[in-house]
Formats: sequence, structure tokens, C-alpha cells
Amino acid sequence: MEIDEDELERELLEDFYEDSKALQADPLKRWQHFISSEMVGFYLFESCQKVWTELFTGWPPQQGPAPCWVPEESSISESNVGQWMSELGCENVSALHQWSIENRESFWEQAIDELDIAFREEPAAIFENTAGPHQPQLLPGAQMNIVESCFQTSDDQIAVITGQPDSDLQYRSYGELRAATNRVSNALIELGLQQGDRVGVIMPITFESIAIYLGIIQAGLVAVSIADSFAAPEIQNRLKIADAQAVFAYQILTRAGKDFDLGKRIQQATDLPIHFVDEADSDWNRLLQQQSNEFAPVIASPMAAINILFSSGTTGAPKAIPWNHTTPIKCALDGHLHQNLQPGDVVAWPTNLGWMMGPWLIFATLINKGTIAVYDDAPFGEGFGQFVQDARVNMLGLVPSMVRLWRSSQTMESFDWSHIKCFSSTGEASNAEDMFYLSWLSDFKPIIEYCGGTEIGGGYISSTVAQPNAPATFSTPAFGLDVKILAVDSNDSGDNDAEEGELFLVPPSLGLSTELLNRDHHETYFGGGPVDSDGVPLRRHGDYFRKLANGYYAAGGRADDTMNLGGIKVSSVEIEKVINQMAEVSESAAVAVPRDQTGPDQLVVFVVPTDGSTESLADESFLQKMNALIKENLNPLFKIGQIVAKDSLPRTASNKVMRRLLRDELLNQ
Repeated sequence: MEIDEDELERELLEDFYEDSKALQADPLKRWQHFISSEMVGFYLFESCQKVWTELFTGWPPQQGPAPCWVPEESSISESNVGQWMSELGCENVSALHQWSIENRESFWEQAIDELDIAFREEPAAIFENTAGPHQPQLLPGAQMNIVESCFQTSDDQIAVITGQPDSDLQYRSYGELRAATNRVSNALIELGLQQGDRVGVIMPITFESIAIYLGIIQAGLVAVSIADSFAAPEIQNRLKIADAQAVFAYQILTRAGKDFDLGKRIQQATDLPIHFVDEADSDWNRLLQQQSNEFAPVIASPMAAINILFSSGTTGAPKAIPWNHTTPIKCALDGHLHQNLQPGDVVAWPTNLGWMMGPWLIFATLINKGTIAVYDDAPFGEGFGQFVQDARVNMLGLVPSMVRLWRSSQTMESFDWSHIKCFSSTGEASNAEDMFYLSWLSDFKPIIEYCGGTEIGGGYISSTVAQPNAPATFSTPAFGLDVKILAVDSNDSGDNDAEEGELFLVPPSLGLSTELLNRDHHETYFGGGPVDSDGVPLRRHGDYFRKLANGYYAAGGRADDTMNLGGIKVSSVEIEKVINQMAEVSESAAVAVPRDQTGPDQLVVFVVPTDGSTESLADESFLQKMNALIKENLNPLFKIGQIVAKDSLPRTASNKVMRRLLRDELLNQ
């Protein structure tokens, strides 16, 4: 006799409603009872969504957003943040955060001790604030190389798991990664590169690229991270800004069964020596094989640069942001307290070395003595779902648009993701329903929303596994950092904390950048900005936030003219500079709006046509032509979703385009 699965599910749901009556009318306890049931993995998404909606109908707004996951007391006490709370006598996460900002030196001292950060000479302090807390010297008196902190566990422990479509998983130990990193450092020295030289890395994350990245830093050189999706002109621009002396890259990238000639793009971009890692018989790989497995790390000041990354501003040219030896401490501490990374945890985050989450993944995982899980292909199909299952991933990071694709295709629903302890989402504004779906994929696990920036070295607002997890919301500012929300366009001082508006950071903190290569750092982040009651300038970041009840927050996109497209920041000016090359375009304004008000950003371009006629702009071929130009000159991941014809663009008295009005026009349609 065949089992009617629909009928069985109905009976199980009836049993749940009956069993949970003993919990009276408390929706929180009833939902916790539901998701902790051994049968929760049996229920369809729609059924779970229905139960959640029914239980939390009438949920009091003053209690904050309704959660989709609630921690058990035992899971709180076993978490990293729970152990910190217990040790410091903090009764909840809010109290721990308050302690972390009132006792910043003590907080970072404890973080450094907890993470086993290795020093050759110990720091005399955490911050030297002679020039003010917004311009600190970090870890004064210390001598170190942060790569040493990445190898403080057994050589036998697995450091990297790699997978490809239709291939067995490959397991590489910490001992193997250390030996590979040492060979890279030795080979770089043999090539004649000297301490402080800058080396481009244009690679996906693989075992080889992790070793190259760490080998560069260990040898006292500076990695120049560039996303492998950029067009040749953008690669050229970044290499020039950073004054790179050489480049490491992959010749061919294979994604979803298609080969992409990355090497050709790089050769179009530069005359620098290019070392292709994926050519087995290349000069580089022959040199590598001749090297010793031992290398003495080059020891330097904590403020010495280790990595140059790029993030767009509003002036058209990408900001070149140096990370130093202290920045990875911020990455690792965030991973420790927010993503709850523990020794032996398997961590996957589809990314590359050109986005800050690539270096973040390496440092946060290795310093926390975990295992990096790398899938060398696109993370959209069944192959990735199988990889997450087989690698027994414990923490899976992503951008929200990935979840939307998974949900529409139902690709991941057949896999066992029960090993996942939590997800983490960054790079775009999340959609609450998609995040509920993501949590359901792993039988309801928390999603650590994580918002920050390249110039922060991690996040400034996030979530924890010690708090109820509400879809698409943040439950706490990042530990060791305080934030203030000021009303946009107000003249309020930094003492007035608004319910919604532009979010500012209260320095100091490890992770916060201290210089820019091609911009005035102080003017970029502090010039003309507000100050707090102690006279400390607040640090500008450009994100718009709204306070919710019970200490939670919701993101509202960018407050400035920088957009976030597919997890990559790009300024309106960069987009417009390309579009304005077209003969049909007199002037343009690029804005980004979330799909359905909460989803990933969609790029919309307002165009004033040269001849005054809007007919040509309505032609589908014009949109295709514009997107082809964006692909060739900027990035194929940036796609214009809509063109809007205008007779003129709104401007301020000083002739600046008022993109915010154009964005509001779209949102109010």
C-alpha cells in the first residue's frame, strides 16, 4: 500500500497543533517546538510558511520582527558569543556589545588572546590615539606576520576541501597548505620580488590560489586583489593604481560547462609578467617544484600593507584600500563571534579573491582553525548542492540573489544540508521570504545577516546565534564597533540618533582602514561629517538603515550614489561614464533599486537622448547595445534592467544630479 505523503503531512501538522497547545498561546515557544521536531525536515516549504504565518499573526511590533529561528539555551551557552557572555558576566548580547564599545582595549585584547594571534613582539597597546581615535596607530610596538596566525593547529587537520562537477572531493591538510605557501614565498623571492612589492592576484579561490595569496603576504609582499569578472580596462586601471610588478592568474575559468578566457583579458590589460597558475608546464609551476617546503616569514609592523582591494566610491575611480596585518584579526573575530566559527568547522562562501569576502574567508576560517570548502564552478546548480552535502559544510555564506535562483529552480531541495549550523548573507539587501526559504533548506538554521565593507575588514552590523533570528534583519551592531543613525540631509550633530537615516561608525576599531592609495582618506570618510559628544568625528560609510523594535535593524540600501550589483560595489559615475560614450545619449543617471522593494538591486538608467527622441530608447536592441558596452568596459555581471527616457535630469543648485529623486521616482511607482 502506497503512502499518501500529502495526507501524512496533514496528519503530522495536526499532531503538532495538538501537541503544542500545552505551550498556551506563546507563538515563540510553539514555533521553537515546531522547528526542533525530528519531523521538521519532512514538511514542505509552503506548509512551514503557513504555520509560521499563523503562529505569528498578531505578533506585537514592540517585540521586534517575528523570528524564524529561536536558539535553545544549550546552543547559546555552547556558542562562542555565549561563552564570552558567561565569562564577562553579560546577561545578553546587547550587554556584551555595550561592554565591547565601552572597553575597546580590553575587548580587542581578549579577541587577540582568544584567536591565538601570533606576535614576534607583543603590542604595547591596542590603539595609540595621539592624533585622535579616528586616526589611531594599531597595535603599536608589535612585530608580526599575520600568516603565522593561520597555521596554529595540527598539520594533520584538513585545511581545504575542493570540489568540481562530477569529481570526487579533494582533502588537503594544514601541513600541505603550509608547505605550498612556503614554496610560493621562496619562488617569489627567487623571481627577484622584494619586500613591499605589489603582486596582482586575479583568481577564483582554489587550493593553489590560497597558497599563492598567503605566500605573497608571508614573503612581505602585497597582494593586489582584482575580481576575475572585470573587463580588461578595469583590470588595467586597478593594476596601474596599485603599481603592481607582476600578476598571478588563471588562464581559463570553467563555469557551468563553459570556458572563459580570463588570460586573454589580462593580456589585453597589461604588459606585466603574468604567471598562469593553471598551466601545468608553465615557468611558474616548474619554478615552484624546485622550492623548499620551509620559509621564515618576513616580520613587519602591524600597519604594513598586506593586500590592496578595491571598492567603488562616487567619483568614478575605484578606491584602492590597503589592508594591513591587523585587518585579518577583524575578519577572524567577526567569524568567531557572529558566524560562530569553531575549530574543525567547514566553511564555504562562493566568492573570489577580488571581493573582500575572499580574503575574509581565508583568514576567518584558518585563524579560527576551520576548514575552507571551495567549489570550483558556479554555485547555482545541483553540483554545488551535492558539494555542500558531501563536504558536510557547517557555515555557508552567500549573496541573496543566489537564494532567489535556488528557490525558483528548487535545485537544492533534494540535498541533505542538515550539517549546516548557520548561513551568512551579505553583499545585497535580503528578501525576507527568500531568507525564510533558505533557513527551511537546512531544517531551519539561523541566517547571520552581515553588512560591512572592504574598508572595514568585515561587518559593522550583523546577527548572532545567541539571538532569535528574524528573516532579512540584523540583531546587533558588530562587536567592538558602535554605530549611529542620523537623518539624511539633516544638520543634526552626531549626538542625535534617528530612527532611520544614514548610518555612521564610531571609531576606533581594528579592521577600519587608515589610508587610501588614490584618495584623501580623512576627507573621504570624515570630511564635513558629524562628531559625537566627545568631539570624535563619526566615520561615513553611506548605508541607509532603519531601527526596528527590540534592538533590531533593517537595511535600506545606499544613502550615497554607490550601488551594490550582485555583491560588487560600483559608483553611478562609473556606469554613466561608459553609457555616455553612446552617440544616442546626451547624459545619463544610473541608480539601483531593490526588486520588490527588498530583493537584490536592479540597475536602472535614466537617459536624456541626444536628438530629443525617445523612440530609439524603447527598442530592445538599444538595451542590448548598452549592456554589451557595460560588459566590455566594466563587468559582465552588471546588467541594466530598465531604461527610462527623460527630457532632463534633476539637479541641485550646484549642478549635481539628484539621483535620490530618480530612485524615489522608481520606488513610488
